[in-house]
Amino acid sequence: MERTLSIVKPDGVKKGVLGEVIRRFQAAGIRIAAIKMIHMTKAEAEGFYAVHKARPFFSSLTEFMSSGSCVVMVLEGENVIRKNRDLMGATNPKEAAAGTIRRDFASDIEHNIVHGSDAPETAAFEIGYFFNALEIH
Repeated sequence: MERTLSIVKPDGVKKGVLGEVIRRFQAAGIRIAAIKMIHMTKAEAEGFYAVHKARPFFSSLTEFMSSGSCVVMVLEGENVIRKNRDLMGATNPKEAAAGTIRRDFASDIEHNIVHGSDAPETAAFEIGYFFNALEIH
């Protein structure tokens, strides 16, 4: 059974689409093994996105991610990383397929509603960043 991290970003929480995002996960047969609402500090966002530190969007990304509440989840299921990424759609909502979360709810490439791990190694780091073993069921 594979696990991945999903984040409903501050724009998704503010737009009130959390329930719909969760509904889509469950409709796709994805199990939520852990969930909590957080509000990252700028330093916490920088730690989470440290892999992007040299990228030009790092500052605006970490500013955005620390601007409001997020909901972090551990998702579990067969091929859950791929399933989640398919449900999310392309990073740029204008390029995302019809019916994906980003196409339906995102306003632009930086405010794109959700984050999902891109590989098992990334998922392991990202899950460990927000959850300890006792919080995952």
